[in-house]
Amino acid sequence: MRVLVIGSGGREHAIAWACERHGHTVTMAPELGEVTTDDVDLVIPGPESALVAGVADECSFRKIPCLGPTSKQARIESSKGYSRHLATSLGVPGPRYERFEEMDADSGVAWASEFGAPVVVKFDGLAAGKGVVVPTTAAETEAAIRATAALGPYMLEEQLSGPECSLLALCDGTTAVALPLAQDHKRIGEGDTGPNTGGMGAYAPAPVPYDADELLRTFVLPIVDYFAAAGTPYVGVLYAGLMLTAEGPRLIEYNCRFGDPETQAVLPLLESDLAELALACTRHAVGDEEIKVRPGAACTVVAASPGYPDDPHTGAPIHLDGFSTTDWANQSTNVPEATLFPAGVDDGRTAGGRVLAVTGLGDDLAAARSAAYRALDGVSFPNMQVRRDIGWRAPGALLTSYASAGVDIDEGNRAVERMRGAVERTLGADVLKGVGSFGGVLSARRILELGDPVLVASTDGVGTKVELAARLGKVRGVGADIVNHCIDDVLVQSARPFFFLDYIAASALDADLVAEVVTGMADACEAAGCVLLGGETAEMPGVYQEGAFDIAGTLVGVAERSELLPRDDVAAGDVLIGVASSGPHTNGYSFLRKLFDWVPMDVTPPGFEVPLGDALLEPHRSYLGVLDAALATGAVKALAHITGGGLPENLPRVLPDGVDAEIELGSWPRSALFDLITELATGVDTHELHRMLNMGIGMVVVCAADEVDTVQAAIPEPTWVIGALVRGDAGGRTVHLL
Repeated sequence: MRVLVIGSGGREHAIAWACERHGHTVTMAPELGEVTTDDVDLVIPGPESALVAGVADECSFRKIPCLGPTSKQARIESSKGYSRHLATSLGVPGPRYERFEEMDADSGVAWASEFGAPVVVKFDGLAAGKGVVVPTTAAETEAAIRATAALGPYMLEEQLSGPECSLLALCDGTTAVALPLAQDHKRIGEGDTGPNTGGMGAYAPAPVPYDADELLRTFVLPIVDYFAAAGTPYVGVLYAGLMLTAEGPRLIEYNCRFGDPETQAVLPLLESDLAELALACTRHAVGDEEIKVRPGAACTVVAASPGYPDDPHTGAPIHLDGFSTTDWANQSTNVPEATLFPAGVDDGRTAGGRVLAVTGLGDDLAAARSAAYRALDGVSFPNMQVRRDIGWRAPGALLTSYASAGVDIDEGNRAVERMRGAVERTLGADVLKGVGSFGGVLSARRILELGDPVLVASTDGVGTKVELAARLGKVRGVGADIVNHCIDDVLVQSARPFFFLDYIAASALDADLVAEVVTGMADACEAAGCVLLGGETAEMPGVYQEGAFDIAGTLVGVAERSELLPRDDVAAGDVLIGVASSGPHTNGYSFLRKLFDWVPMDVTPPGFEVPLGDALLEPHRSYLGVLDAALATGAVKALAHITGGGLPENLPRVLPDGVDAEIELGSWPRSALFDLITELATGVDTHELHRMLNMGIGMVVVCAADEVDTVQAAIPEPTWVIGALVRGDAGGRTVHLL
């Protein structure tokens, strides 16, 4: 076929490329112009502006097949008020909203104030994907309303939260077919920070827990059915921008054309002939066509001009290394699985905000992403803006359990049970607690300062958190981690720390690194009145990867036998008081490193007070000084240190048989870090998430119901009643998350 593609951006170059790869002849033009039936067999408009201006209407008049809705139907994108009203009337799920007229800022400010929840401010018209402001404060909301009201009519919508995805559907007036789901990256900055843009990258297929056909039935077919019933069949692309909230998918917006840059990610996956599919749409027969999609994934990364999106600076020369530069419309690269799509390019110079995009293909998203970035390494122009985290939310969506990150809690529990018999054969009469407890407990009558003293010992390691610390060059905190972890492990049995022994192993010893780690240990020991008695450093090339190291340690504490915890009177009816953690502490980092694998650690996400890397490396806190006064009241029946296994695995250690724990989720505030983890880990259920991480509670105090006020008053910081003990099945000790 002879195909005319209207437009000249990255999206249009991707459409042209998709048609040409199946042998069609493609012409690109900014408008329909003088084209006649003899010149072209099919028109595919790219930008929404052409559709709003009536290119499909003109094609219909000239009897030229066109993949695009009429100008009246294109109001579904050109007027957000019309679009939202139509969707709501058809029962399409979306946010609460209100529309306001131009210059009427006061009404909008009043509505937002009365609404009492965060809102999104949207210009009710075409804005090239940039007419949306997501304010975070009341002052920002008012400023955004007043600025947008000055431009024209506007919308205020309930601010939803959750991952987004883009559903692109080909519609033939009576039915529709879905292309692979994609996820766009709207904000200019890494970690989804900064102002909205037209899109800085995309990937497909998006790993979401919904089938594309299921979403098609909810968000696209009601629109197709509406226009069909009205006698004006909708022919063209219908793009539904969706947010996957905790309550289910919700409509963010409709577009009447292919998305940009989603098209650059989706069409390279399409093995079917795009031009034939488009022609089938114009003949009301797309339902008869087979949609073939290649296996694997695609990742598109956009290179933008400096100053974009507010004031892009253009005219700079573009340097390409490893590309064929003879034809900008058909670039080949020395990365076989990557394709360059020009957008704002004129004679080899930057000529727009978004200059070009590179799409990589691969057997999975990691391979596609690698191909895109390797090819993009050959592109440069002054002050080029490129996000290095495209696809960063995908790892969280792909992880479904701790085991999927390489750690199996159940297998670890099995190992403890397998070793229990061998360990218990070595125990004498003076050993009161052994394997499976927070720490071993040995009678220590020789310590004459106490009436009946016992020694409480704990050995542990920092785990894979050390990899992140080494990578960021911030290792002092992991020295404090190992000491405080062990202090808390003996504290739960009422012991105070006596001495600590450390162990550091590495592929090759680095004296500066060792000194920094040991300094962190010394700081923590000094704060706890504990002696850093000594330790061991080991150099083991071939056992650890180059640059890797590991930390472990043993702490011995002293307790009075009569004060040992847990007490024998822990029972149903007792109350659980939660004490805050300082972060993930030293658990869950195999999961967390995968979750945040593609976002730079120096990014400060919205709501954070420090960069992401600093938040993840916040040291494991010691609860010694926090709980001393509470322990002195005599009201504490038990303490549970929330470490590996989280609340579900650690609370049972201090419960008697036949007593369960009920935890009220939401009864304690979560930090911005745990909120972001929850948002990203969409494939992980609540129980699994709380088995991997402490989720904000690092220590749980068990006391009688009538002692709650006494215990909380003795703790010099906010605490929360997070649940209670209840009767359970005989022999069981189960934690129920409510």
